[in-house]
Amino acid sequence: MQVFRYTVFGLVAVAALIAFGSWLIRTRRVSPFGVLGRALRAVTEPIIRPVERRLVRMGGNPVHAGGWLVVATAVAGIVLLSVTGWLLSTVLIAHAAATAGPRQAVALVIDLAYKILFAALIVRVIAAWFGMYRHSKWIRPAYILTDWLVEPLRRVIPPVGGWDLSPIIAVFLLSILHQLLLAPLLS
Repeated sequence: MQVFRYTVFGLVAVAALIAFGSWLIRTRRVSPFGVLGRALRAVTEPIIRPVERRLVRMGGNPVHAGGWLVVATAVAGIVLLSVTGWLLSTVLIAHAAATAGPRQAVALVIDLAYKILFAALIVRVIAAWFGMYRHSKWIRPAYILTDWLVEPLRRVIPPVGGWDLSPIIAVFLLSILHQLLLAPLLS
């Protein structure tokens, strides 16, 4: 896992170097027609151009492509490390639960369901901040997993100052339900 972290850190550092090289050429700190400028362009443009095109399609400024490259690389690395760590710990916990007996296996299933629903609620809330809702193909699974819990709460709890509090209350209720279901199994 440590090697994996260093690899992600190295990729983010390379993205930062590429963004810096692109910035040097864009701001004319390095002549784009000199030897160094041509070498920097040859290295940075194949990576920066797709990011620029994506930014322009989304209505952004292509000048910020280097920054977005670094941020996207860092976020993708963090997500990849988190998912890998979660999968590794889940496999170890599943092995321990399988050897401990049926009560631990049921506790594992309850805990996994809780973690998946909790992550779906977090994805749902963060996606709403960026204007991605139920009809986005990437966010739809989060809505499918959590609608059974959020929608009844939404009908009862009114928005406060334009903020929909039902997903936050759903997290609290899910946490309480998780503790109530696990307490008899772990005692």
